[in-house]
Amino acid sequence: MKLRRLETLLGRRLVKRSPRAVALTAEGAAFLPHARALMAAHDRALAGEKPARQNLSLGISDHAGGPELALLLERLHAISPQLTLAVTVGFSREITDAYDAGKLDAVVVRQEGSRRGGETLAVDEFGWFASTRFARGAGEPLLLATLAPPCGVRAVAVRALDKAGIAWSERFVGGGVAAVAAAALAGLAVAPLARRVAPAGLVDIGPVQRLPKLGASKVMLHSKVSDPARLAALRTLAATFRGVAAFGVAAVLSKKK
Repeated sequence: MKLRRLETLLGRRLVKRSPRAVALTAEGAAFLPHARALMAAHDRALAGEKPARQNLSLGISDHAGGPELALLLERLHAISPQLTLAVTVGFSREITDAYDAGKLDAVVVRQEGSRRGGETLAVDEFGWFASTRFARGAGEPLLLATLAPPCGVRAVAVRALDKAGIAWSERFVGGGVAAVAAAALAGLAVAPLARRVAPAGLVDIGPVQRLPKLGASKVMLHSKVSDPARLAALRTLAATFRGVAAFGVAAVLSKKK
């Protein structure tokens, strides 16, 4: 009787009946996978099965990450506890290449070249940061602490010095912005950094040393994500990044409390 009610509801014949056997019709065979999926969903609902974990591969430029990285990860976990994050930190150009190759779902990078699209998260101003203990003798080349090529910030800084006719020499080459900032804090050299990522203890010596201005750079979010769960995580990332970039980590944390 239940089978007949189902056939009436669907408006199609699902089984062939004879005095000796009952067999599926072609329409019944086509409907069978849907019926099994429906029963499986029913069983999962009754069992209280947890939602499946999702993955989000995120690339972040080292110069764009800044002090908000820990807060970003905290907020992402809070909004999407079932999300498994795979975060890659590196050069903007390499991160963007990986994104274009389909290896990353979303990237937060400095805007380079004429690339279009994306969502602006912040506008970073750059300066020449050094320890208050740093001293440059008269006629000496400017000692630099930078990331290795192909760092875009390094390229901008070197190009600006060459154009201004200022002699320079690399004193320290680091594998990350944290290492470059540490070298500057130690008094080894001057580091071209965004004001947002420059740690306390460093000062912009550009005006005093009459160094060329480095200008500003946009921090962009590019994404291929469309499903609701991961899209919600990226919306949280964008809102958190804007808040920290505008008010600082401490202010955002105090608002949270």
